[in-house]
Amino acid sequence: MHLLLIKDKNAMSISKSWAFRTTAVTAGALLIAAVLGAAYERIAQQRAAENFPPPGKLVDIGGRRVQLHCIGAGSPTVVFEAGLTLEGATTWSLVHRPISAFARACTYSRAGLMWSDETHRRQSGRQVAQDLHATLKNAGESGPFILVGHSLGGPYSMTYTKYFGEEVAGLVLVDASHPDQVRKTKPIMTKPKPLLLRIGAPLAWTGLVRAVSPMLVPHDPDRGPRDVDAVRAYAPRSLAALMTESEELDAVLAEAGTFRDLGCRPLYVLTAMKPYPAEQLRAMKIDVQQGKQVQAIWRNLQEDMAGWSTWSEHQVLDQTGHGIQFEDPQAVVAAVRSVVESSRSNHCDPSFW
Repeated sequence: MHLLLIKDKNAMSISKSWAFRTTAVTAGALLIAAVLGAAYERIAQQRAAENFPPPGKLVDIGGRRVQLHCIGAGSPTVVFEAGLTLEGATTWSLVHRPISAFARACTYSRAGLMWSDETHRRQSGRQVAQDLHATLKNAGESGPFILVGHSLGGPYSMTYTKYFGEEVAGLVLVDASHPDQVRKTKPIMTKPKPLLLRIGAPLAWTGLVRAVSPMLVPHDPDRGPRDVDAVRAYAPRSLAALMTESEELDAVLAEAGTFRDLGCRPLYVLTAMKPYPAEQLRAMKIDVQQGKQVQAIWRNLQEDMAGWSTWSEHQVLDQTGHGIQFEDPQAVVAAVRSVVESSRSNHCDPSFW
């Protein structure tokens, strides 16, 4: 009996020893992988800066820089506001130059996205508006401005108009988010939880995000490969900014909802109504019938936005998805041209703006 106890104790000791060694080896391997991944990420960041320098210039707005790219000439100046995306200014790559043929056109990347420096401030709608205002002012770009906002860029543009309305002569809303969209669609679908953002952003320094960047930013036949490569190259640093903006989504929509009267400013609303494809329905966790219900709500919200100005036009694109600026760039160009020309002939009293 005594010998059996000794054997049992020896077996337990050996088992504990092997468990400790296994844990130590695993921890060591993970540490080595993290160190190598971090080194890989640093080198990749240097290569990204060399291979994809910022278009336009980096504008100092008080201790940090914002990337701004303005081309063309002619007043008013068109300023593009991207949606909730990693892509920053590249979102507008297919329409930027065509629009610069008849007006000065400026794209930019919000704080932390692509080439712009990160910020430790909350990315509220007001903060985004203040950043853009400082960027344009410090770059010497003066109004009047035509704001073109895609998706969440719509509420950002409305908030800019709320605080700096004397500079805004008109707006183009490209399948823009509506302040009431979450509340209106809540009975049908839940707001998606950005699990990838919460996991990926803190681990970007390890090189893991860069390794999976082709999945984050898949090839898009509607745009040039260089833009896709640039977005992939900067994805690890842009992901943190995207997470910050995503966390402020409800507050941004609420802030934009406090301002819904554009007076007599020309407004053009573009609405995408192409039926949701199967993969998008799966991502939204709804079926085909629910997808139709969501789109009906979306169309009503878009019509509501068109009513925010006494001088507006609403165009519904039945064969185009949410990324109108990629799928039908000519529709965006035509809408911007319409608002630019309308603003040039708009003689309404600015006190009614």
